Amino acid sequence: MSQKRPPPDPIAVLRGHRASVMDAHFHWCKSLLFTGSTDGELRIWDAVQRRTLASAWAHGAAHGIICVDSGPSLGKTRVVSQGRDGTVKCWDIENGGLSRDPICTIKRSSYHFCKLSLVKDSECLVQSEASPHENQAKSSCDIDANVQDSTRGEAQRSQLESYDQVQDDRGTGGAKLIAVAGEQASEVEIWDLDAAEMCTRFALNAVSGAAHDSSTARGMCMAVQAFRPSGSQGFLNVLAGYEDGTMVWWDIRNPGNPLTTMKCHSEPILSVTVDKSSKGGVSGGADDKILLFRLDHAKGTWMIRKEIILDRTGTADTSIRGDEKIVATAGWDHRVRIYNYRKGNALAILKYHTATCNAVSFSNDFKMLASASEDSTVALWELYPPRTT
Repeated sequence: MSQKRPPPDPIAVLRGHRASVMDAHFHWCKSLLFTGSTDGELRIWDAVQRRTLASAWAHGAAHGIICVDSGPSLGKTRVVSQGRDGTVKCWDIENGGLSRDPICTIKRSSYHFCKLSLVKDSECLVQSEASPHENQAKSSCDIDANVQDSTRGEAQRSQLESYDQVQDDRGTGGAKLIAVAGEQASEVEIWDLDAAEMCTRFALNAVSGAAHDSSTARGMCMAVQAFRPSGSQGFLNVLAGYEDGTMVWWDIRNPGNPLTTMKCHSEPILSVTVDKSSKGGVSGGADDKILLFRLDHAKGTWMIRKEIILDRTGTADTSIRGDEKIVATAGWDHRVRIYNYRKGNALAILKYHTATCNAVSFSNDFKMLASASEDSTVALWELYPPRTT
């Protein structure tokens, strides 16, 4: 009689943090892992040798770090960190360690739980941007957030302003943008890291003013994902999850009027992740559901394709592997769950941590998963390695 194989143990456990590790993120093209903890410490780890390369008190202990991230839009030598007080800092890592001072700092009066999001470009869009002439035709837009919308067409003409696509040796174009929860509870702001200025604000009640779209009804923005799907001609899109369990999808060409709004969770949404193709994603929250969804860019609709019911409530983070084959979730019950991304069936439950799992991240080569926990450790796992030919 055949038996199921037991879930694997971690291949390594990274110790060094003295407080809850709130986030972990692999570098997008190097064997580096970034972690941040509630006491404000930012660490860089060698993911191969599994040792600390650099450590710094990037944020004050009173606010700590809730997010660390890197991506192609930042280049190979930069990483961003975010404190609970809303402060965002960009660091240079070119010489194998953190720069003494941040390259730029964005100070905001926005105390919240929402992690920032770098802009994720769809795979098709990245390939198409090999042509600088096509880039100019498909450049992202900048909107003056201080201009009030009068009529939809007139506001769009007056607020839209093209970003020049800047090609550099990293093979990426456009401004270095991040999406963050706004100072107003329900708003999402887009910031330019190079200029340290806000360039766009998405507000639920900017156009209609309807009661069901008010910030009071939706509550705080709890999760954001910025992305540029090929189906939108390269214009910036944002998915935002709210305190009341509502998911909102925006296109930057009309920041005051969401493409679609759907209440899909019964409790606050804590994580939303879009896949590499920008055709779908996964969301998790404080309820007992994990949702796999599909994005229809032609119709501007958001559809649930699989609802996974959990035995216990609370999903703090989600991550989709780059080959779009598996998805990982970080649970309040100390567990990391692995699912088949396409079918939604459960593959494994990883047990090591002794406290809430706060974050999960896949490595760029698809071979490793990192999980961060309130127990002050980071576990590294090897699961379902991609087939090599």
